[in-house]
Amino acid sequence: MSNNELRKDYILDRWVVIATQRRRRPSDFIRVKREKKISSCPFCPGNEDMTPPAVLVYLRYNGRLIKDRDRDGSRHSNWIVRCVPNLYPAFTHPIDKKKGAENKFSKSLPAYGHHEVIIESPIHDEHPGTARIKQLTLVINAYIDRFKDLSSKEYIKYVSIFRNHGSEAGASLSHAHTQIIATPILPRIMKEEIEGAKEYLNETGKCIFCEIIRKEKESARFIWENNSFIVFAPWASMHPFEFWIFPKRHQSTILDMTQKEIDDLATTMRTCFGALKSLLSDPPYNFAFHMIPNRYFHWHIEVYPRLSIWAGFEKSTGIYINVFSPEEASLNLRRAIAEEENQIHQ
Repeated sequence: MSNNELRKDYILDRWVVIATQRRRRPSDFIRVKREKKISSCPFCPGNEDMTPPAVLVYLRYNGRLIKDRDRDGSRHSNWIVRCVPNLYPAFTHPIDKKKGAENKFSKSLPAYGHHEVIIESPIHDEHPGTARIKQLTLVINAYIDRFKDLSSKEYIKYVSIFRNHGSEAGASLSHAHTQIIATPILPRIMKEEIEGAKEYLNETGKCIFCEIIRKEKESARFIWENNSFIVFAPWASMHPFEFWIFPKRHQSTILDMTQKEIDDLATTMRTCFGALKSLLSDPPYNFAFHMIPNRYFHWHIEVYPRLSIWAGFEKSTGIYINVFSPEEASLNLRRAIAEEENQIHQ
């Protein structure tokens, strides 16, 4: 039996124990689902009045894609993607000029910002692992539209696009949806990533993320690629079956994507999330975009299957224990993707 190993993140001062002595099989992570049943889904067509007015609606009219928003208290029907303010926002639009407070021991700021929900499809269960690729393309375009609008506001320092899939991953509703939170501060992890990228570029003249991509393409952690994107399990994975999606071309945010890259990202998401669904029986997961409009940065998506529980050691030390090595996870995901591609192309 091999020894456990401590691994450090590529950039962050974050350590992970790869606990190979606790070796498990992929089937060991499959759990019985206990999704909450609700009598009426506020995100389903016909229930538009159960949400705030949409700030963005995609409609199809005479074969053309139309972008609009709800106006004058009315709600669009027959939508194909819909973005609405969160009914219970963590961050809210500034309505005054209230300032923060700071003393020797504490500091506070008003939680100014935005909190939105992108309803990915009128079809309740059209999640990324089963979605039509053309629908995922529309969802990505909605991400781009909302990121462009929110990041342009002077009081916004960071826009987080993330998805919670399954109740164990924090999804309170099972209808396919993504959330967007725009904040007045740059989160610590993003700050550390941009500082690390800047330092590496100044020292070597190279993008650290491009170097990571180059090395991981040849490693046992490589999972999949197409013309525009590469997928791999990170060296110091915190979660079993964690994987990251990177554009091959250096770009700081999703605003830099070409239409071909948008299409390729939709294919990448459908392929990888479909494989994750089939391999682990539709596990709960979170994913999040990491992106900063800065030439040092290289945007990417980090995917965290919620297959283990962080307990006292992790929470008190910031050192995480992963009971399934990224190399073994990549091997299993590669096999699952090969099967998934066959189904997609049938």
